[in-house]
Amino acid sequence: MKTRKDAKAGETDTVAKLHGEGPVRRRIMDMGITKGVEIFVRKMAPLGDPMELNVRGYELSLRKADAEAIEVV
Repeated sequence: MKTRKDAKAGETDTVAKLHGEGPVRRRIMDMGITKGVEIFVRKMAPLGDPMELNVRGYELSLRKADAEAIEVV
C-alpha cells in the first residue's frame, strides 16, 4: 500500500482510497481529496513535514500524519 506520506516532490498520483475514521477522514474529504482525484506533490518542507500539494487546482499544505490516510496508485 502506497500512501501520500511516502511521496517525493514532483510526483503525481491518483487517490485510490481514504483510510481513517470520523473527523480525520471527513476533514480530508472536505479539503477536496476524494477517490479518483489526482494529487501533485509541489514541494516538501526542509524536514519533510508539512508537504505542499496541488489538488483540484489549488495548493494545500498537509501534515504527514494526515497524508498517511491517503492511499494512492
